[in-house]
Amino acid sequence: MKYVHVYALFLICTCHTSCGQNQANPPQDKVSKEHTAYHESQLKEMAASKVPSAQVRHIKQARNGDILIAAAWSGAFRYDGKSFTNLTSKLGAHQYWDILEDRRGNIWLASLDSGIYCYNGKTFQHFTTREGLVNNGVKCIYEDKAGIIWFGTEGGPTRYDGKSFQTFTTKGGLPNNDIMTIMEDKTGKFWFGAKFENMFVYDGKTFTVLKNKDGKAFETVWTIIEDKKGNIWFADLDGLWRYDGSTFTKVSQRGRGAYAMIQDKNGNIWTTGPVNSPYDHVWALSRYDAKSLYDKMPTVTEIKSGGMMAFLGILEANDGSIWYGSAPGVHRYDGKTFTDFKNAAGQK
Repeated sequence: MKYVHVYALFLICTCHTSCGQNQANPPQDKVSKEHTAYHESQLKEMAASKVPSAQVRHIKQARNGDILIAAAWSGAFRYDGKSFTNLTSKLGAHQYWDILEDRRGNIWLASLDSGIYCYNGKTFQHFTTREGLVNNGVKCIYEDKAGIIWFGTEGGPTRYDGKSFQTFTTKGGLPNNDIMTIMEDKTGKFWFGAKFENMFVYDGKTFTVLKNKDGKAFETVWTIIEDKKGNIWFADLDGLWRYDGSTFTKVSQRGRGAYAMIQDKNGNIWTTGPVNSPYDHVWALSRYDAKSLYDKMPTVTEIKSGGMMAFLGILEANDGSIWYGSAPGVHRYDGKTFTDFKNAAGQK
């Protein structure tokens, strides 16, 4: 069944009150026997990891310019321009999926197996279903314009205002509760991408499932962005799409299954993901040219490609360099040179 292949492909202490009210040392979570065995065998190696490796899922930038990295099997890291610091070396081996620094300076970590961790620079606070999180499988973190923190979980989107959690579920009209990405547009509407089927928008009252001109729902939307002109860009299993507020236009077949997407300072759109289909073994870092972005078929340049490297998270840093994650680690592209950070110094 094709859905099984898609999923397999993508899945190869006290805290300061700004993180929330419940304060406690990170407890040990109950996980499956198989997963526990993996943790036990990898814990020592993971805790000693000096650089991000093994499934770098998301890359963000801190307010001071540091690079924040969530690597599913080796931890969450901060890069200050000279060296990496493993922020999670004392938390144990978890599947760290996303990372975000909020406007208060707290660093939030999403894990696929252990809920949410909030780090205030000194100590961690742990949020799980016991504290009100709807599900401990968390795939994305998003801070909205009001400073509310949203979590995309396998049980639905959850918003946290610093005091309590509010969860949206299928019982309340949510079309799909396995959330992979969240984005607030300029009008205040929230866009959600879900696993396998359904991309939908929330206007504060109602969830609306979005469909293409053929009446077909979009399948497996991992990333959604809004460009400088207010157009919505996303990729599903059918290709790369642009939405101008009234019409969905498929601008490329190449965007199928894109994992991450950004628009850089020059207006170019960058994507990571499979080159031709979600089942191909060739993944790429691609750039869609700003000058042709609104043409029927924008010009696309393949910047880097590789077999099962699985290019994942992507970021444009303050200096204009492009950072991207892959199955083996984290990389930087400055427009001329690729740097592969396989050791503390980095290898060009």
